[in-house]
Amino acid sequence: MNFIVAILVVVAVGYLIVKKYYAQGVLLLGGAVLLLAAVVFNGTPILAKGGTGSLYLDVFAQLKANFIKTTGSLGLAIMIVSAFAKYMDHIGASKALVKVAIKPLQKLNSPYIVLALSYVVGQILNIFIPSASGLGVLLMVTVYPIVVSLGVSPLAATAVIGTSACLDLGPASGNAVLASKTAGIDAALYFVDYQIPVAIVTVIVITVIHYFVNKSMDKNMNLAEKAKEEAEFEKEMNAEGKVPGFYALLPIIPLIVILVFSPLTGSKVRIDVIEAMFMSIALSMFIEGLRRKAFKSTLVELKIVFTAMGSQFANVITLIVAGEFFALGLTRIGVISALIDSTKSAGLGPQPMILVMTAIIALSSILMGSGNAPFFAFAALAPAVAASVDLNPIVMLMPMQLAAGIARSISPITAVIVAVAGISGVSPFDVVKRTAAPMVGGLLAVLITNMILFG
Repeated sequence: MNFIVAILVVVAVGYLIVKKYYAQGVLLLGGAVLLLAAVVFNGTPILAKGGTGSLYLDVFAQLKANFIKTTGSLGLAIMIVSAFAKYMDHIGASKALVKVAIKPLQKLNSPYIVLALSYVVGQILNIFIPSASGLGVLLMVTVYPIVVSLGVSPLAATAVIGTSACLDLGPASGNAVLASKTAGIDAALYFVDYQIPVAIVTVIVITVIHYFVNKSMDKNMNLAEKAKEEAEFEKEMNAEGKVPGFYALLPIIPLIVILVFSPLTGSKVRIDVIEAMFMSIALSMFIEGLRRKAFKSTLVELKIVFTAMGSQFANVITLIVAGEFFALGLTRIGVISALIDSTKSAGLGPQPMILVMTAIIALSSILMGSGNAPFFAFAALAPAVAASVDLNPIVMLMPMQLAAGIARSISPITAVIVAVAGISGVSPFDVVKRTAAPMVGGLLAVLITNMILFG
């Protein structure tokens, strides 16, 4: 019965979203149905402890918990980065950065090569900035306006940036640390000996597919729509309001701060995305106040920052909460764990078992909009499953771990896709149409390379 209810709910949610029903409402309703079904059919409490005292009314307590959790560090990061981007636009700093960066990039005479290479840059930065959402929104401030100014569509730029952290590489990644601990090896050795060889091939594959997919899809866009976008961007670039040339540095201050105060430089001081944004906004407002000699009106412009944060809460944070709420329902009803248990008893060989475990993780990541949740839930099962087919557990864990991040980038309800789409003003469902092919290619590259090198 659990399977039937889960399938019916998933199909209904997908149908309503395709029919353009309000996504947040549909996901919240679907999650509530799944959670209540888990109580009715399994007797599974929605909350492990606390709550309202009623198994059924706890659905609202769980929703409250999700809002509290999401509007914490992740939600604040998304809101403050969007606000920073808005303020950079307001003072003309984004325009200054574009005008400086566009000149050498135009010499390449290939906007889509620049676009594809921006994925490589983002994936490298992900080693030092392990938050997919944090890195994504940071690149939306710095890289996005540059590639769009070269002639790439906002949708293409958003799609590439949204996948910039799809591999969860490096010892700073929570999933990578869990994979190494579960396999019983050092996190740094896991990164160097296992992740890097597979990542090199996978990054090349994803980069090439990004180039062809986005170039082709942009070419097939409605010509009138594309011409309108280009005209609007050109008008914005040529708008009056000249600012000093050094303003081009202001949008990249957060990135510089984060990298300087990171393991990359050996610094003992750690500055995260949120702190870097607050510091950069304060510095930018101080500089703007000095330039205009009007500190009173500059302080009033804090309203721009706070209004932008509120807009992101209404459009982005609520969608993330709804997606997590729906994912929790899928977990509580027990369908995912049942799939894992049936796989363990299927009697498959090593490679088929890797494929099945990876497929389950990938499917779970797409449905749940999270790479962490399914991997954290099922990683502990990998050593036992690997032992049953006489396989080194890391050879099973690594494709599972990398697949979680890759598949997350195909989900329209995952935090990073929702966040970057919210900043550029495009639909996350349109974004994942462009991320699907590169991510499927990346997943195949992971599986084949893992099989060749370690199978």
